[in-house]
Amino acid sequence: MKVRRRTLAKILAVVFVFNLVVMGAGALYSYQQAPPIPQEVVGPDGETVVTKAQVQAGKVTFQSNGLMNHGSILGNGAYYGVDYTADALDLKVQFMREYYAQQRYDSAYDALAASEQAAVDSFVRTDLDGSQSGQRIQYSAAEVFAHEQVREVYVERYHEGSAERGVPEGMIGSAEEARRFADFALWTAWISHTDRPGSDHSYTNDWPYAPVAGNVPTGATMTWSVVSMILLVAGAGIGVWLYKSVELPAPKTTGIEIPHPDDLHLLPSQRAVTRFLPVAAALFTLQVLLGGLLAHYYVERHAFFGIEEVFGVKILQVMPFAMAKTFHLDLGILWIATLWLAAGLFLPPLLTGYEPPRQRTYVNVLLGALLVAAVGGLVGIWLGAQGYIEGPLWWIVGNEGLEYLEVGRLWQFGLLVGFGLWTVLIARGFRPLLDREPSYGLAHMIIYAGGSIGLLFTAGMLYTPQTNIVMTEFWRWWVVHMWVEGAFEFFIVAVVGVTLVSMGLLRKQSAEKAVIFQALFVMGSGVIGAAHHYWWIGQPDVWIPFGSVFSTLELIPLVLILFEAMGQYRALATSDETFPYTLPFMFIIASGVWNFVGAGVLGFFINLPLVNYYEHGTYLTVAHAHAAMFGAFGFLALGMATYLLRLSVRPGEWVERRLRWAFWLWNVGLAVMVFVSVLPVGFLQLETAFTGNYAAARSLAFYNGDLVQLLFWARLPGDTMIIVGTLVFAYDMVRKRFAIRPVSTPEESPASGSISARVMAEDD
Repeated sequence: MKVRRRTLAKILAVVFVFNLVVMGAGALYSYQQAPPIPQEVVGPDGETVVTKAQVQAGKVTFQSNGLMNHGSILGNGAYYGVDYTADALDLKVQFMREYYAQQRYDSAYDALAASEQAAVDSFVRTDLDGSQSGQRIQYSAAEVFAHEQVREVYVERYHEGSAERGVPEGMIGSAEEARRFADFALWTAWISHTDRPGSDHSYTNDWPYAPVAGNVPTGATMTWSVVSMILLVAGAGIGVWLYKSVELPAPKTTGIEIPHPDDLHLLPSQRAVTRFLPVAAALFTLQVLLGGLLAHYYVERHAFFGIEEVFGVKILQVMPFAMAKTFHLDLGILWIATLWLAAGLFLPPLLTGYEPPRQRTYVNVLLGALLVAAVGGLVGIWLGAQGYIEGPLWWIVGNEGLEYLEVGRLWQFGLLVGFGLWTVLIARGFRPLLDREPSYGLAHMIIYAGGSIGLLFTAGMLYTPQTNIVMTEFWRWWVVHMWVEGAFEFFIVAVVGVTLVSMGLLRKQSAEKAVIFQALFVMGSGVIGAAHHYWWIGQPDVWIPFGSVFSTLELIPLVLILFEAMGQYRALATSDETFPYTLPFMFIIASGVWNFVGAGVLGFFINLPLVNYYEHGTYLTVAHAHAAMFGAFGFLALGMATYLLRLSVRPGEWVERRLRWAFWLWNVGLAVMVFVSVLPVGFLQLETAFTGNYAAARSLAFYNGDLVQLLFWARLPGDTMIIVGTLVFAYDMVRKRFAIRPVSTPEESPASGSISARVMAEDD
């Protein structure tokens, strides 16, 4: 079946508009259906228990102290601590039980007979079932007692500190702020057990699982899980059929002219781009070292291999889990983005042989701006979380406190400006192609893909610390998920397409068709697929069918990418020893395989509504995230770095032994981490949630279990291999940076080698 590029481009435009309409209308509806924060909660005698202002102050405390990177709220955040929603609900039930046990039987709940405990549970369930929405909510006497007790528990944990929980002293600066945080957590617990008006389930679709509180999976959760399974079979079949039916050329390494790196020329802006590589290597090294610390915190929550005793350093106070996790996440985004920015700037002159005026200067300016935003953002996070930035500036220049979007709004705006400048520089470099090719050409697709990354980042500007957490999470997932499942995937297929063209393995027109075809399915499923993050956070249940259907359809582009990786592998297998791009090719193949494993297999499994109901916020998500983020996006970035160096190092000085060692250390280490440690822990959590309740699966008792601790230790070999591989990579980046070939001016090399001559000839 032959399909023209123009036809595919028109379909892609229609799909893009459809996505905007659905998600735009969904945003408006979500605002209208957001769970309310009551103006006042009173007790039986009319005394005020908590106010709206106190709940909102608790949200500010939650964000400003970086608590989302210690535990999670509504299932979103870090998995080291408790989920505050489930924990607050569980504590509320426990204290209500104690209240009724003392009132009715003058005894502790655990000392009661089974029949008496059942009677107490009935009283608790009646109180919780009787909760009503409104501006003025009335608590029962048991709820008033429980609310006050939870406040004091949170003061003890998060202000006074709890070494066994990995909470440093003064994590929350004052007892009063800790009480406000408890008020906020208890409000999220309230929306989890209070029925949405006009429905028979709570605002969170009865999540978290807590049978005593009446929270069990809804009928829609089961129904749409079955629908998802049906769509899985259909989607996989459609993906295979389309890949086989549509005539897409496969890369070949034999029988074609492949330009040798030693015959190419290096332009001034390309040499400037190579400065990005050691910067990214340094960020990567720091990230994996912090990752090792984070993994160890699960087995020693207050120390690191006895360093406290040897040096007298309280590691928990200097670098608590929440701070280390914040840096770990942000550094991961920064080093991958740095390498992608470098690839985007390096490839245009390679394909066009054109060096825009002052392009080298602008590249250096962009690198400087990136360093300022990165260092400023990380320093601001630390100062904000340590309480050095107070008043309204804490979230502007300090720590915004939302997972993946921790840096202050000023630094986020700086990064957005950087994306804009990068897009302009890409357009400048591709100008000869942009002027000659249609709007759906390969150069245009690179600009669209890169620009969409920056465009989606603007969703992170649509909320403030005073915004309802439900809508805050709505916009946060626009950035996080639509990056990962939309813009990043789009960028992957576009960059891989450009790279294969530059290697001489595909004609430009053939790559354009493949990129548009795959982008069509990536954008068609990934954007609305973000809805699976809205199931349990207080959003209306209309997102359950949307999330189920489109999350399942996300498998189709991943099947296509897997087939693409297999095709690239076959091309690599048929190559001979003279093929000069074997190592970068291996990274591209590994990226496609890990993308299918992490985002495809593991992603689909945890996105089944019924599985996600019990799994949401457990180690199964950790397995999915590491395999997808590092395996897919990280390996692509590392492959691009390898390719850039292969083209930039002086002829005769290219040595790839160290990079091959790093490649296999990363792959084996990631496999050990995911399949030997992280994934088994996730399955144990799933079983604990299913047989007990969700709070038990996230409890300290679960993490301290003998088998779980053994599995945490089993992660050590994999983490060590990843760290060693990264150190080898960083050393190699520095060595090769000092072996960069001299530059040629555009006048000396107007065609910049055979690549640009061939590509430009195709457009004639």
